[in-house]
Amino acid sequence: MALALHELSTYLGEKLSGRIGETVLAYGELTVCVEPGNLTEVATFLRDDPRCQFVSIIDICGADYPSRAKRFDVVYHLLSPKQNVRIRLKVQADEETLVPSLTGVYPGADWFERETYDLYGVLFSGHPDLRRILTDYGFEGHPLRKDFPLTGFVEVRYDDEAKRVIYEPVELKQEFRNFDFLSPWEGTDYVLPGDEKAKPN
Repeated sequence: MALALHELSTYLGEKLSGRIGETVLAYGELTVCVEPGNLTEVATFLRDDPRCQFVSIIDICGADYPSRAKRFDVVYHLLSPKQNVRIRLKVQADEETLVPSLTGVYPGADWFERETYDLYGVLFSGHPDLRRILTDYGFEGHPLRKDFPLTGFVEVRYDDEAKRVIYEPVELKQEFRNFDFLSPWEGTDYVLPGDEKAKPN
């Protein structure tokens, strides 16, 4: 398998010279970096070329690296059943980068791109219906970004009096959220609730 992927990497380097960036062969998988402007052309070549035949799109996902200028990786997983080989395309983007939609090349990319938009905020140009798919209507933010708060911004509950679902600002109901991280052998500087009932020795 490693030999087949190495040969594929060399072949793509020859055929797509100037249209693909770095190719990485690691852990038995081939990753090809592509600029957004070349994505559609590269994906079409991978689908149609007789030596490639990557006719099946398995997944599109995102990854967030907030310290980078182009913080998002949009990762495409493709499968060639004929060659029995998988390949990964990787595109870097930021909040304003328009990544071309691959729905014209792979119709199955539709919901995967919607999910990536919903969870990371990556924008896909040319998508036929780019709207949220997993979060609720009016949801603020993108929940898989590293800077999204773990508690979210609103909480949802059913109100018996109003007989409907209502949205409220997040209220943290736990009483003790500040931990002193003292050694359990040293004890705390304050009396824990319930300890005042203990009998003195």
